Amino acid sequence: MIPPLYILRHGETEWNAQGRLQGSFDSPLTSRGRAQARAQNRILAQRDLSASTALSSPQGRAFQTAAIALEGLVADIVTHAALREIGLGDWAGQDRAALIAETNAQDAFDLYELAPGGEGFAALHARCGAFLDQITAPSVLVTHGITSRMLRLILTGQPITALRDIAGGQGIVFYLENGIQHQLR
Repeated sequence: MIPPLYILRHGETEWNAQGRLQGSFDSPLTSRGRAQARAQNRILAQRDLSASTALSSPQGRAFQTAAIALEGLVADIVTHAALREIGLGDWAGQDRAALIAETNAQDAFDLYELAPGGEGFAALHARCGAFLDQITAPSVLVTHGITSRMLRLILTGQPITALRDIAGGQGIVFYLENGIQHQLR
């Protein structure tokens, strides 16, 4: 059984604000992104994290968010490669709207599946499932938009086809226990 988890998405980055896909590339947090991470800190400060492990994607935007969101709440943040964002192959760094217009994508979600050299949802699902199988203690996970959704999809027992339907967002915290998700604000 997977222990209780808090799952956070990194704060807004410059590329988020510009509508660019990031994938394995990185972009710094905006002032709004740093404010979103401080909001996550306020949310988490209301919880008892004394028995929790803090794990972050090694990508800069997530680790910077983790440092702000967990400041004064946990002693150490450990990076874990499984929490990185879905790979976008040749489309990392590209303009989201332009790619949607140039391809058969109905929306940005399709881009993650269609990206040449990208990871795709099935591989991300396998990566996230294997990671969750390793979790043995209550944890705070700081990750990315699509990876966060996939983790929460698995934890709530939904199929990959429900990925578009699971809530996302920056500056909020998702708490998952016993297959039930709660959005904390």
